[in-house]
This record gives sequence, structure tokens and C-alpha cells, in this order.
Amino acid sequence: MSTARKPGRPIDLDLVERRRAAILDAAAKLFAEKGFAHADTQVLADVVQVSKGTVFRYFPTKRELFEASIERSLDRLRQTVDAAAEAVADPLEKLLAAMTGYLRFFDENPEVVELLILERAEFKDRKSSYFDHKEKCSETDDGWLLLLAGLIADGRFRNIPTERIKNVLGDLLYGTMFSNHMSGRTRALESQARDLFDIVFHGLLTDAERSRGGIARYLPQDAAGKSE
Repeated sequence: MSTARKPGRPIDLDLVERRRAAILDAAAKLFAEKGFAHADTQVLADVVQVSKGTVFRYFPTKRELFEASIERSLDRLRQTVDAAAEAVADPLEKLLAAMTGYLRFFDENPEVVELLILERAEFKDRKSSYFDHKEKCSETDDGWLLLLAGLIADGRFRNIPTERIKNVLGDLLYGTMFSNHMSGRTRALESQARDLFDIVFHGLLTDAERSRGGIARYLPQDAAGKSE
């Protein structure tokens, strides 16, 4: 007479997630330091204190490990920015806090910048994870668009497309992040964020220049119309 097979120990999902996170965090640093080709999974396993087989049970190929490490890093970036914005109430202060949080994340996690550079060098066949991640997280982006729309409705921003505002701010921060990393800039992030904030939202033109038509006088008619 056969007996039913006893169930094994239940899977500890918290342990699985903690171990996965530890592997990915260590992998990000290893890839950033050694590059993709020279990153040794045995070294990674030793750092995390697991077997090499355990690493490959989580991530069957080195490429999957690399892609997952970027994805986790970008999730952490978004969480950092959202948390910074949630700490303040005024919409303009939220934008400034989010900008500062963005710059601080990359300052404290320089390996993430290296991963983005490495991804472009090694995998030209795929879209940048940075922009792919932004598209996947459209729900959060919708929240920022609503915030911008509220500033327009309250008469605090000019009535221009919110997507345009978001894209300009995003491009400025993206470029600043790389400039900081490449130049080794050590300027206080709060000060840098405030300068970006000031130039973007206050602009460069004086009230007198604006009264004469401002920058619109120098732009083609279609561009001038879109700028208002």
C-alpha cells in the first residue's frame, strides 16, 4: 500500500526575495567594477555567501543577471524619487524634492551610472533599460502629469503641454546625472538641484526683456507659438 508523499519544507518567500535582492545588489557593483565579460559569477557567489549554483537558479544566464540588476536599480531610483516627493506637500516643492532625490540616488549609487553605460556598450541590440523602465512605470508618470496639470490650472505654470514639461525636466536631470559622474563633480546636490529649478522655472530673461517679446522674437513662428 502506497503512502502519500509528505510535503517538503514550505518555501520561505521572504528569504527568497532577500537573497535575490542581495545577489542583484552585489551583481550591480561587480558588473560596474569589472565589466560584463570579466564579471565572475563565482566571485559574486562568494560575496553573497551562496553557491554558484544558487546564483544560476535565480538567474540562469549572466545576461539575465545583468538585466535584472539594472531593473532593480531603476526600481530603487523610482522609489527614492517618489519618497522624496511624498515628504512635502506643495507641488513645486515636490518637484524640487524629486529632482534632488534623483541626483542624490546616482551620487550615492555610482555603479548604476556605470551599468547604464555598460549596457549601451555591450547590448546595442536592445533599448536602454532606463527609458524602457520609464515606459513601464506609466502610472507614476501619470501622477507627475496630473501634478503639472494642477500647477497649470492654479495659474502657477504657463498653459503648455504637461508631457513637454516632464520631458524637458527628465532630459535635464538625465544629462546632469551623467555630467556629475563623468566629471567627478562634488558640488552639494541641494544647491545643484536648486540651480536647475531656478533656471527652468524662473528662466534667464528679465521682466524687461519679456515685455519686449522675449525669446519668441528669435524663434520661427511655429516654435514661438508652441513656446507660449
